[in-house]
Amino acid sequence: MTTRRTLLSAGAALIALSTGLSLPAFAQEKIKVAAIYTVPVEQQWVSRIHKALDAAKARGEIDYVFSENVTNADYERVMRQYAEQGNKFIVGEAFAVEAAARKVAKDYPKTAFLLGSSGKPQAPNFAVFDNYIQEPAYLSGMIAGGMSKTNKIGLVGGYPIPEVNRLMHAFMAGAKETNPKAEFTVSFIGSWFDPPKAKEASFAMIDKGVDVLYAERFGVSDAAKERGKLAIGNVVNTQPQYPETVVASALWSMEPTINEALKAIKAGTFKEADYGVYSTMKHKGSELAPLGTFESKVPADLIAKVKAREQEIRDGKLVVVVNDKEPKSTAR
Repeated sequence: MTTRRTLLSAGAALIALSTGLSLPAFAQEKIKVAAIYTVPVEQQWVSRIHKALDAAKARGEIDYVFSENVTNADYERVMRQYAEQGNKFIVGEAFAVEAAARKVAKDYPKTAFLLGSSGKPQAPNFAVFDNYIQEPAYLSGMIAGGMSKTNKIGLVGGYPIPEVNRLMHAFMAGAKETNPKAEFTVSFIGSWFDPPKAKEASFAMIDKGVDVLYAERFGVSDAAKERGKLAIGNVVNTQPQYPETVVASALWSMEPTINEALKAIKAGTFKEADYGVYSTMKHKGSELAPLGTFESKVPADLIAKVKAREQEIRDGKLVVVVNDKEPKSTAR
């Protein structure tokens, strides 16, 4: 297993020490921003980016337009169109279109690009970000382990890519801390947005004795609700929709990332950099959701253990290991 701590530190240093690219400054005027999403804005991951950009728009900092459900084949065309229209900041996910996105960035060196990516930044103007929320994922795993009565925990994800794998590994490590007997069933549905398929995968796990489910995808909590089981949310807090089902969630906030990028653009210092560090708890890019309706249902000693670990993370005494390898089932 490897850790991205060095990578994240390097990314932070790169941003902090950036002496600037010859991009124009936008200190007083609104910045024209465009976002390109391959899924609906309701999808967990993309909704966080959309929310952060909407907040900047509400503050009067940016003019914001976006396209959703853009196919991989059409991504480059849409990206170029936004650049040609004078948008100075383009945001999106490049995971399945890395080559095309990086090619477009090279053709528009005066435009700032910030793309979700597993790759490295690309000079002079292609910055990357990622959802490094493994810390609250570990904490939510601790809760899952402590709440499981069958010691069987299920995880349903979209695709086994680093951004998903690291969260699942952290979640399982947390569960093992509070429940050494925990066994895991892992499944990937091959889609970023297919609630019915995620629901069916969850039903299959429940039929095999799973009583707590990690809802990396939408649809998992629906299955848990129908069968009277528990779920742990991911990226967004869905407890208001599932008050008797979702115990806790690992939350992701893109505001710190977007705000840092906008600051650099305004100052004319935006350049290639890794913004992943701004998704960590230290930078308020992630957190464990409040227990809410489960405040009195989670054992007090378990809550105490979770809070102690959370403080250790915030104090830098506990570093959650980042493992990007595909997680495997351990259930017999």
